Amino acid sequence: MRWQMSDLIARLREIFEEYNIDISKREYDKLKIDNKPDMKTIRRKLGSWNNAKSIAAQPDGDMEIIAENVKLAKQSQKFRDTNRIQNKSFREYVRIDNALEEYSKELAKVLDKYDLSRYTVLHQENKSDNKRKAVGIVHLTDLHSNELVDLNINKYDFKIASKRCRKFINKAKEYFANFNITNVLFAMTGDLINSDSRLDQLLNEATNRSKATFLTVQIIEQMLIDLNQNYNITVACVSGNEPRVKPDIAYSDISITDNYDFMINSVLKYIFRKSEGISFIDNENYAEQVVNIGGQHILLIHGEQIKSSNVEHAIQQIKGKYSARGIMIDFVIFGHLHSCRIGNTYARGSSVVGANAYSDSGLQLTSRASQNVHIIYNDNERDSINVDLQDTDGIVEYPIEEELEAYNAKSLNKARKKKTILEIVV
Repeated sequence: MRWQMSDLIARLREIFEEYNIDISKREYDKLKIDNKPDMKTIRRKLGSWNNAKSIAAQPDGDMEIIAENVKLAKQSQKFRDTNRIQNKSFREYVRIDNALEEYSKELAKVLDKYDLSRYTVLHQENKSDNKRKAVGIVHLTDLHSNELVDLNINKYDFKIASKRCRKFINKAKEYFANFNITNVLFAMTGDLINSDSRLDQLLNEATNRSKATFLTVQIIEQMLIDLNQNYNITVACVSGNEPRVKPDIAYSDISITDNYDFMINSVLKYIFRKSEGISFIDNENYAEQVVNIGGQHILLIHGEQIKSSNVEHAIQQIKGKYSARGIMIDFVIFGHLHSCRIGNTYARGSSVVGANAYSDSGLQLTSRASQNVHIIYNDNERDSINVDLQDTDGIVEYPIEEELEAYNAKSLNKARKKKTILEIVV
C-alpha cells in the first residue's frame, strides 16, 4: 500500500521540522493543493527532483529511508556550499597572485631599463699605516618626501626635499674629506615617505604614495651616485612606522616589510644590482639592523620604541637585550621624533622636513630641518655632527623636474590659491 497523500504530506512536514529544514506556512499549504504534493517545493527543500519523487513514492514502513534521504541531501548541499566558498576563495587568491606576478614582471621591465653601473666607481682603500683610518656614516631619516608644508617658518615639497638632500651630501663630503675615509655607510632609518593613515596627513601629501615611491627612489639614487664619486657606499635600511601599507603598526618579519621604506630600498637595490662601489646589506629584520663598522657595533632602528622622557634609559634597555644575545652595541642611531639629540651612546636624527603643522601647533616644538653624519675611527672613537639643512638658498636640487610634471605632483606654488587682482590704471 502506498501512503495516502494527506498522510505523506503531514509526514513530510514532520521531516522538515525534524531536520530543521525551513518551510513557511504558504509553502506547506502548497503541498496540499488538490491533495497532490507540490514537487517544486519538495525538490527545492530536499535538494533534488529524484529525492522528492522517491519520497512521494515510498511504501508503508519506509519512512526511515525518507529521513535518511533528507539527511544525505542536506550533507550533499552542505558539501556543495562549502566547495563553492572554497573555490571562490581560491579563485580570488589566484587572481591576486597572478595580478601581482604580472605587476612584478612589468615593474622589472621598467627597472631593467635603468643601468646605473656606468655612473658608479669602486675606490681603492688607502693602505698607508701612517694615517688614522675612519669610516663615515650618512644617516638619512624621516625624509617624508611627499609631505607638503607651507608655514611662515618652513616650506617643504619635492623640490625643497631634493635641495636639502643635495645640501646634506655636499656637507657630508666636506666633513669626510678631512679624514682618511674610503668607505661610507648610507643608513636609512625609516619614514622615507609620509603616511596617509590620518586625515591631516592625507590633506598634506604632495602626491599619492605609489608615485612618491619612485620620486623618492630618484632622489636617493642621485644621493648615492653623488656620494659614490668619492667613496664606496654600503646601504643599510630599516623601516619606519609612517610608510606602512596597512593602518596598523606591526613588528613581525613579514608585516614589517609591508612598508614603502622596504619597497624603496628594494627598488634601489635592484637598479644598483650591477654597480661597483655601491652595495646593499641583506636584512632579515627590517625593524632593527646591526652593522659592524670600524670594529664598532652600530644599531639602526627607527626609534618609535624609544620614549623621549628618558632616552638614556631606553637605550640601555635595548643594549641589554642585545647583550643577552652576545652582541655588545656601541652606538645606536635612530630618528622618529624630528628633533636632533646626540649623546655618548646614541644619536637621534631630526628630519629633512623640519617644522610642520603638527610639531608647530600640536606639540609646540621648534624644529629645523637637519640630518646627522658620523665618523667612526679605527681606534674606538667616533664623532657625530648635526648638519643644518633648513636654508637651501643657492642649492640646486637633484633633477626631478620631469618626473614632477609627469606625475602631476603638487608643489607649493600649485597648492596655493590663486588670486585674481583687478588693476585699474587711470
